[in-house]
Parts: sequence; structure tokens; C-alpha cells
Amino acid sequence: MLTLAAEFGTGQVFWSMLWFFMFFIWIWLLIVVFGDIFRSDDMGGLAKAIWVIFVILLPYLGVFVYLIARGHKMQEHAIRAAQAQDEATQAYIRSAVGASSSTADELARLADLKEKGVIDEAEFNRLKAKAIG
Repeated sequence: MLTLAAEFGTGQVFWSMLWFFMFFIWIWLLIVVFGDIFRSDDMGGLAKAIWVIFVILLPYLGVFVYLIARGHKMQEHAIRAAQAQDEATQAYIRSAVGASSSTADELARLADLKEKGVIDEAEFNRLKAKAIG
């Protein structure tokens, strides 16, 4: 047991942990690339099949070429997905809270904001007309 501990020193533990984390980063990168390939609506089926085959046959080169060639599209897809998720969350919150408050509640809130000095008379009148109309 002591010889095993002597052979497996601190540097070897660090090196093993480094490779372990690099392996999981690589798996994560593959999942992200495959997810983007299949989520992409601007590519046809043949282009998707070619990218998948390229990434499977030459994994490192395929992933790096994909990141260089379509990295900007990956960012656009991520932004679009985040916006869709935000819209769905906002719609759920609106449906859970209710459509909107009554006009009387809105006018009371505006009068309170005017009294506190948050809004001025002109803005109060504009918002009041909007709430009533």
C-alpha cells in the first residue's frame, strides 16, 4: 500500500484530475455541438448529416471546424432560445397573476406615485389617459 502511495504522488493526482475534467469538458462540448446541429433551422437535413458524420469520424477537427464555421450561429441560437424561454416565463407569470389590475387600482397606483414625487403632473395625466382609454 505504501508503494502505491509513493508512486501516485501529488503531481500524479493533479494530472489525473486535469485529464478527468478535460474529458468532461470535451463531452460537454460534443453535446453542445450536436445540440446546435440538430436545433439549427437554417441547415437542411443533408448538411446536418454531413456535420454529424464529420464530427463523429474526426471528432477534434470536426468540433473545432464547426466552432469556427458556425460559432456565430450557435450564439444566435442560444440568444433566440433564451428569449423564447423568457417570453414563456413572462406569459406564465401573467397568466398566474391575472390579466391586469382594474382601472381603479391603476389610478390609485398612479396617484400614489405622483404623491411620492416619482412622476410629475404631465406624466401622471398621460398615464391616467392611457389607463382610462
